[in-house]
Amino acid sequence: MARRYLLEFEKPLVELEKQIEQIRELARDSEVDVSQQLLQLETLAARRREEIFQALTPAQKIQVARHPHRPSTLDYIQMFCDDWIELHGDRNGSDDQALIGGVGRIGERAVLLIGQQKGRDTKENVARNFGMATPGGYRKALRLMDHADRFKLPILTFIDTPGAYAGLLAEEQGQGEAIAVNLREMFRLRVPIIATVIGEGGSGGALGIGVADRLLMFEHSVYTVASPEACASILWRDAAKAPEAAAALKITGPDLLSLGVVDEVLPEPAGGNNWAPLKAGEVLRSALYKHLDQLSSLSYQQLRESRYRKFRSMGMVLDSSISETGLTA
Repeated sequence: MARRYLLEFEKPLVELEKQIEQIRELARDSEVDVSQQLLQLETLAARRREEIFQALTPAQKIQVARHPHRPSTLDYIQMFCDDWIELHGDRNGSDDQALIGGVGRIGERAVLLIGQQKGRDTKENVARNFGMATPGGYRKALRLMDHADRFKLPILTFIDTPGAYAGLLAEEQGQGEAIAVNLREMFRLRVPIIATVIGEGGSGGALGIGVADRLLMFEHSVYTVASPEACASILWRDAAKAPEAAAALKITGPDLLSLGVVDEVLPEPAGGNNWAPLKAGEVLRSALYKHLDQLSSLSYQQLRESRYRKFRSMGMVLDSSISETGLTA
């Protein structure tokens, strides 16, 4: 059996994993009944894994969000979407593989699905530019969202990127303008939009498909204005201070829920979504059903007005002279 990819803070589980695998090999090679010992060790490993993941720091959650085996946009689409057909191209000479989209069905409901897509290995990561979209990717996303608006298809977006591609060519092709146009145009769309942060939601690259009526994120996902490494380099000129930056940025689900940025934090299995991807898919599908049912009862005027109010109400002003807590909406 292939050994799981373990993060640094999961190393205490290594010895238990070895013992469990040794007992399994013994059971395969002999007729000795080891079910009781195996059950005890698996129970102990599950308990320790749960304890570790309940006490993760923001910096450790970033590691989970970036886990190479964490389910991707295509993984979730394949888990719960029927009749998926990928659509290509921005009709301007580009088909960015870092940002994918297409039409499909969830249950009996036709939807449009868009998301950033990372690779599983170095070759695929290079082909998909590590999930960092170029201007063509955002223009493709907007073309597909206009398609959904025309045919009254709800839009589901899956956010998983360290940020938009910041190369020279991308800047020459109008990276900032492409993202800005998406922000503006998503506010006018007349169909429900649900965005889910499935991994790492970084900077404007994430926000380019993140203007939504409902913003969901998984428990160990992160959503941030800049990567902690970049923030530490800017503030302290020292990328090694990234853990301190991660804590200060308030990038985790509970922090963002309390600030009104996200609408729901989805629970993950002990060990993260990479440990039990099918269970993660069930959790996400159930949440999408629930929010689609709620939003489908609203008229397009109500959708656009509530979307506008949602984003206008975000943010807090810190001023100790205003209140004892120093917080005012």
